[in-house]
Amino acid sequence: MASLAALMALTACKSDKDANGLAIEIKDGQFTPEVLLALGRVSDPQVSPNGKQILFNVNYQDVKENKGNSDIWVMDIDGKTPAVNLTNTPSSENNAVWINDGAMIAFLYCDPKKEGSKTQVWVMNADGSSRKPVSELENGVDGFVISPDGNKIVMISNVKYGKTLPTDHYPELDKAQARIIDDMMYKHWDQWVTEVPHPFVADFTGNIVKNPKDILEGTEYESPMLPWGGIESFAWTADSKQLIYTCRKKTGKEYAFSTNSDLYLYDVASGKTVKNLTEGMMGYDTNPRVFKDKMAFLSMEHDGYEADKNRIFVIDMKTGEKKDLTENWDYSADDLAWSPDGKFIYFLAPHMGTIPMFRIDVATQQVDTISPVNRNEEDNKYYDFGAIVPLKDGKVITLRHNYAEPNEIYCMEPGKDPVQLTHVNDDILKQLKPITIKKEIVKTTDGKDMTVWVVLPPNFDANKKYPSIFFCEGGPQSPVSQFFSYRWNFRLMASQGYVVIAPNRRGLPGFGTEWNAQISRDYGGQNMRDYMSAAEHMKQQPYIDGDRMGAVGASYGGYSVYWLAGNHNNTFACFLAHAGIFNLEAQYLETEEMWFTQWDLGGPVWEKNNADAQKTYREANPINFVENWNTPIMITAGELDYRIVFTQACQAFNAAQIRGIPSRMVLFPEENHWILRPQNALVWHREFFKWLDTWLKPGSPAAKAYKAEQEAKAKIKAVENKGQDTPMPETQKELHITNPDLK
Repeated sequence: MASLAALMALTACKSDKDANGLAIEIKDGQFTPEVLLALGRVSDPQVSPNGKQILFNVNYQDVKENKGNSDIWVMDIDGKTPAVNLTNTPSSENNAVWINDGAMIAFLYCDPKKEGSKTQVWVMNADGSSRKPVSELENGVDGFVISPDGNKIVMISNVKYGKTLPTDHYPELDKAQARIIDDMMYKHWDQWVTEVPHPFVADFTGNIVKNPKDILEGTEYESPMLPWGGIESFAWTADSKQLIYTCRKKTGKEYAFSTNSDLYLYDVASGKTVKNLTEGMMGYDTNPRVFKDKMAFLSMEHDGYEADKNRIFVIDMKTGEKKDLTENWDYSADDLAWSPDGKFIYFLAPHMGTIPMFRIDVATQQVDTISPVNRNEEDNKYYDFGAIVPLKDGKVITLRHNYAEPNEIYCMEPGKDPVQLTHVNDDILKQLKPITIKKEIVKTTDGKDMTVWVVLPPNFDANKKYPSIFFCEGGPQSPVSQFFSYRWNFRLMASQGYVVIAPNRRGLPGFGTEWNAQISRDYGGQNMRDYMSAAEHMKQQPYIDGDRMGAVGASYGGYSVYWLAGNHNNTFACFLAHAGIFNLEAQYLETEEMWFTQWDLGGPVWEKNNADAQKTYREANPINFVENWNTPIMITAGELDYRIVFTQACQAFNAAQIRGIPSRMVLFPEENHWILRPQNALVWHREFFKWLDTWLKPGSPAAKAYKAEQEAKAKIKAVENKGQDTPMPETQKELHITNPDLK
């Protein structure tokens, strides 16, 4: 198998090309971007009806083909026998679920051999044999959920939205290229909105999908909600007669300013939506989960506030009575699953810098932590948990990861250490030198305790001084937990000889509602003071070289880098911003989800009597502090990013160039807010470390190459300007460059 061949090549430390078409060598235990891309990405565990087997997905990145490929695997639930790859095909299989009491598997697949083929629902025997497509939706299927009785299916498929194309108005002009727009929400995330997802309900026999019906036919509403929504947006009632779906029944400008989604009840027999189950609840209502005559769901209180506390509600489907189970619990829940007996709801939530698994008693509302995430703090063992599949014996099948280890499937029993079931990446990880993860508690300027994660490089020597990477989180309200990222990978950064510093500054979930909410309309305020407190604290550590600290970040983290560049008082030696907000006035009008900027910035700049907005644009706008820039900065962005448009990067780069600041910009024409394609990811990583090494590692190959390049340019310029009086620009005299080789 391709994945096994890749692992064998890595295990043997061979430098010949592996199955992904890229020369990979693990030399002296070094973790590199190439090795990062060779890891298998484990996801979506599904337990068989008899409780004896687990289906799961593993995705491998094919660098040569510049894409990823997901296969379906199966293993015994005790993990004692090797997992078996059921698919091993040239195209990805996803959304795999057991059907027919575990005798068969349904999944999504697009047949590459069939011209013009779309992704459809396929089925196969439990051993992987006799695969065949069973759906024929014109625009393909993006996800599906089968009813409890196995006779119905809801499928996600796109339908046309609006009349934005020239041929919608002028059919004879079939070669014209234009977008004709009359309302807002015409772009979203990384696409121009010409179609939206709808749920199609159909009969399902296990061998064929029949009579599909678009339950939102004739509307331009979307369900699930873009860009993140998927099959978690749907739930069948226990009797399979009704479907609960998530929808924000708004379009255009109304949609752009609102987060008010609701959960609707669709009756299969009548073919009608019969009830809004969350009417009057004004924020996001999502993730319906049914147990008999009860439904649990997540709900935010405020319309327009996408980072509000996610509460766990339970509704009695017969009486309509709703109950907030987390009214006395000050954290934000994510992902839900009922226990098989209906007494508990399992959920995940950011908590004190990690994402543990919790269980809430539906009757008493008592919340218990069931993952031993903080039990081994003396050993610096911290973890995040992922999927939740409760079993009848009280155990839970889950995913676990941290800064050092990617996802693997575990079986967790309350009060005991989780048992690892999959070992997809063991052969690679055992060859790598280990890192150390530490937790520091830093006092903020207002006397609060702030958790700061510190990742130490392999072979750490406390008697040496190390350069450091200061990580600024995006979101802005996203957790700095024990994530294993395939771009902002702390193990990879530490393995290049850096200490990684990741503060849980104000505005991050996991430290209470007040801590999380504080950042809105205070972008340049307390959270930036928190960053400076963390930087000052870490510079006092004997193993940190205070002159060699670089600040990096993406999205709001990129904004943070831009703001710090004008306000850091020579704290940092270099900067790197990806997809960051440089100009808040432009961002308010350039982004697509207007609820975000309306809530967080306070409103548009033209509202002169709006004190919140005026304070934001005056005190928190990075462009206002460019006159203070004096430190090298690198800027990256994807040109398909419609959340923070790449022109923000262009503005920042132009400002640095005009100011005479050493700067570099790397744009990716086919990427969005993230860098997703394998070859582009390698370019990004190589440029990332080249930039940091140039300014933070005196004598490194990158620093030497930069110095040689600048000397060559200076010689050429000296010849061109011979005999002319050309004084150095004032800004270059003031440059804050700490690498002595580059002064």
